[in-house]
Parts: sequence; structure tokens; C-alpha cells
Amino acid sequence: MADATLNALPIAASDELESPARRALRRLFKRKGAVAGLVVIGAFVLLALFAPLISPYEPIATSWSLVRKPPSALHWFGTDELGRDILARVIYGARASLLAGAISVGIALSIGVPLGLLSGYRGGFIDALISRITDAMLACPFLILAIALAAFLGPSLGNAMIAIGISATPIFVRLTRGQVMSVKVEDYVEAARAMGNPRWRIALFHILPNIMPALLVQATLSIAAAIIAEAALSFLGLGQQPPAPSWGSMLNAAQRFLTNAPWMAIWPGLAIFLVVLSFNLVGDGLRDALDPRER
Repeated sequence: MADATLNALPIAASDELESPARRALRRLFKRKGAVAGLVVIGAFVLLALFAPLISPYEPIATSWSLVRKPPSALHWFGTDELGRDILARVIYGARASLLAGAISVGIALSIGVPLGLLSGYRGGFIDALISRITDAMLACPFLILAIALAAFLGPSLGNAMIAIGISATPIFVRLTRGQVMSVKVEDYVEAARAMGNPRWRIALFHILPNIMPALLVQATLSIAAAIIAEAALSFLGLGQQPPAPSWGSMLNAAQRFLTNAPWMAIWPGLAIFLVVLSFNLVGDGLRDALDPRER
């Protein structure tokens, strides 16, 4: 009995000494859905990074003798209305979608987190002003606001990313504000204030690190929404401009040939479905892995 107790002590001690990051990773990798999502995202990232090496053809190379050919040994995904290889365009289209998702959420984080941190920590008139502006932006649906901003800025992938980022900013402002208001009354924040730490130091070094898990989860889920928004803007002609490949513009071109050439819509639609589903699975897994109540 004593030997068993002694043998169990190092294990318990090692569990207690395990870093939060390693504990979160261990919990994340226990969730099969999140692991599958990470694998799919990793595969698409590799496709986007090494597209020139992986793609069998140039994405904008046309051939009038290969117009709307079905999938074959030479063209695994078939060809489109201009004879371009759909597999090559799907591979290169991953660049636009993943770049739009990452940069758009980066813009939203860089604007929304400081504003939410300021609003939640300072309170008063600043909090009221930022909250009313956020409420006004949230009153307009995310995609409608993104379309309006993209139309105002002009059709291009860069402007589409800016429009999506600005449209997603209110979500991070409200989330950050709520998390800050919950954390700033904790004992360790009161102790830091009692020790004479300035407000900016308490906000950046005591509050912000403790709200990062919630922001990380929301950022992962927002990337999925941003990818859908980029596809919608490209579908409407407000995102990536032809002949540059984009999954949304590919779907726009395919809508005229759904009966005669359904493969033109199947492959870009499947790519969007897989990437968005994978980011949602990873976001759900992160939410569970970063929950301190989970064991």
C-alpha cells in the first residue's frame, strides 16, 4: 500500500507541474475531430505554400480544345469554361482563401482587442462610446456590412480582406470587453493594483494574458467565417479578380454550367466546405482544451 502511494506521488506531481500550454495541447490531441481538422488545415496550408510545385498546370492557362472536359487521367478535377485545369485553380485558390481568413482576423484582432481592453478596463464615457459604436456595427449583419465596405473600397482581394476585418471587429470588441470586466475584479488584479502597478501594466501583463484563451477560440472560428465571406465577395465580383483563381469566383463561373459541367462547382464548393468545417472543429476542440474546468 505504501509502495503504491509512493509510486503515485511523482505522477501527481508531474501533472501539477505540467505547463498550461502543454496541458492544453494534450487535451486538444485527445479530440479526434480537432485532430482531423488540424490535418485538413495543414494539408491546405501546404497546398497553398507549395502550389507552384504541386499544381500540375498553370491556373490561368487556357485551352479551347479542353473546354468543360470531365475529370480524366490528365485533368483529375476536369476543366472549366475556358479550358483551365480545375485542380490547379483549386490549389492556387487556397492561397486567396487562407490568406483572406488569416489577415482579416488579424485586422479584427489588432483593432478589436485594444478597443475592448480599453472599454472594459477604463469604463465610464469611453466604455459607453465604444459600446454604442460596437452596437451600431453589430446591428448590421456581418456579411452585409462586409459587402457594403468592399463595394465602397473597390473590388480587390486586399480591399475584401480589409472589409471583412472591419466587419469582424465588433465581435472581438464585445468579447474582449466582457472578458476584461470579468477578470479585472479577480484577486490577483487587485493585488497588482495594490502593489502600485500602473494601469497599462495591469491591463497588458495581468488581464490580457488571462483572456487570451477566449480570444484564440473566437479567432479560430472567425477565420472560418472570414473564408466564407471572402468566397461570397469573390462570387459577387468584389474579391479576388479574374483570371486569378478564387474558390468564390470559380463557383460564380460554375453556376451557368451546373447541368452540363457539375464538376466545376463540386470541387471549389467541397474545398470551402472542408476548410470551414476543419476550422470549426479546431475551434470547438480549443474551447474544450482551454477550459480550466476540463480534466
